[in-house]
Amino acid sequence: MPVLPIRDMARFLADKPAVLDKGPLAIILVEDAAAVAQTVQHHLERGFRHVLLLSDQPQDLSEAVAARVTHLRHDTRRPAAHVDAVNAIIAAVPEGTWLYYGFNAEFLFHPFCETRSVGEMLAFHTEERRPAMLTYVIDLYAPDLNACPDAVDLENAMFDRTGYYALGRKGPDGQPRERQLDFHGGLRWRYEEYLPADRRRIDRIALFRAAKGLTVTADHRFSVEEYNTYSCPWHHNLTAAIASFRVAKALVRNPGSRDEISDMTWRNSHRFDWSGQQLMDLGLMEPGQWF
Repeated sequence: MPVLPIRDMARFLADKPAVLDKGPLAIILVEDAAAVAQTVQHHLERGFRHVLLLSDQPQDLSEAVAARVTHLRHDTRRPAAHVDAVNAIIAAVPEGTWLYYGFNAEFLFHPFCETRSVGEMLAFHTEERRPAMLTYVIDLYAPDLNACPDAVDLENAMFDRTGYYALGRKGPDGQPRERQLDFHGGLRWRYEEYLPADRRRIDRIALFRAAKGLTVTADHRFSVEEYNTYSCPWHHNLTAAIASFRVAKALVRNPGSRDEISDMTWRNSHRFDWSGQQLMDLGLMEPGQWF
């Protein structure tokens, strides 16, 4: 497979190449070697026009896939590495461009994704005057950590079918924020003692429209409060889900947890079948008025 050339991100964005002219575009930050090619392939199959792959290491992709991917140099291993990268891309693309951001070994699903592309869904969401979409990060994990010590098992992935809940989100004045909630569950809930309090939420505004002055924060929210809402005031809106091995990988790698966790499965573990319908059936994403 060809090795993608690594381009300087600042120079690439300053040149404003044609691939940035129209979305939806996917931004994927590569933190390690887990399932990189599968992550890229999945998002191209979802219907993203182009993938911006961010890392400082060479990446091997098939020739067919590589034609729709631009590899940009970025230090993705430092804390909150997504902030500078996503904000730079927001500033470089035309206003109104739909963007997605996630990490390797994370896979976006949306309602009826088996028959409708992400572009079709976002066109509908735009007509509903929504500039962003809430996504729930659903933790995936290997059922056998001895066989898969990095906790990544694409063939036999498991997830928690219950244990999800939401709490009211308060602003700096202590008052509840309108149409905003903090969502919890999955491995972040079951192993919360190993995660800092500010990393226990499973909500992320991963799909959004670029706007002048818009910035993302380290905790996966945006500087414009309406972007952080789960729906508009008058009815329920679409939500999506990100099936992610990211927390599982961290738990088996970090010194504070790796010797304490020998098995991530429990009585509510369920086989992940890689379908959007399964996530909708369990209430882990919302079709809203989508039809």
